[in-house]
Amino acid sequence: MPLYKTITVNPSTKVLIWKIEESFEELFNEITLTERSLARVRKMKSELHQRGFLSIRYLLASEGYTDHDLYYDENGKPHLTDGKHISITHSFTFSAIIISDIEVGIDIEKKREKILKIAHKFTEVDEYQKLNHKDVIIRKLTIVWCAKESLYKSFNRVGLTFLNHISVEDFSMYYNETTAEVNFEDKTEKYKIWFLEFEGFTCAYALLNERKKND
Repeated sequence: MPLYKTITVNPSTKVLIWKIEESFEELFNEITLTERSLARVRKMKSELHQRGFLSIRYLLASEGYTDHDLYYDENGKPHLTDGKHISITHSFTFSAIIISDIEVGIDIEKKREKILKIAHKFTEVDEYQKLNHKDVIIRKLTIVWCAKESLYKSFNRVGLTFLNHISVEDFSMYYNETTAEVNFEDKTEKYKIWFLEFEGFTCAYALLNERKKND
């Protein structure tokens, strides 16, 4: 099975990335789903989405979990029954999870030119105009999007917006990390962000800085 990459962030935090090469049948026949998950899979119109959903269950299994150990709250945020924090993502032919003792988020996106058209919706575009090449702008904007998406998943409050409430510290793509902050209503949280690029995709994951947490 194609476990693409495993990243140990710290002793209690792990990222696992899966490259989805199997057919739907191969994935479906080798995994046990809850009745609710089975119903969700059957309602999905896209086989790509179905394969992404199923591959997440294989990532869970690699860490000793089954589909029965995963549940979602009223806002759609995933949780594990043992109390550990989890975040989930899949995009086209890649999926990933991050599991930790503290709050986390993760996102994978395919690098595409269309991000230039929506950049104004999630960040201040002017700061990226100084970059010389369109490819570099696309790369950096995709990283920012992934970072903000991972924070959005972690913070998980109704009304939170990428543009107004989530800020990502400017970064060099050579160092593959930065910091970020979420400010929303009565709560401010600071995060550490890591990112990586592979096969035309970008992944970013966020880990809450508990020492600076302010409820």
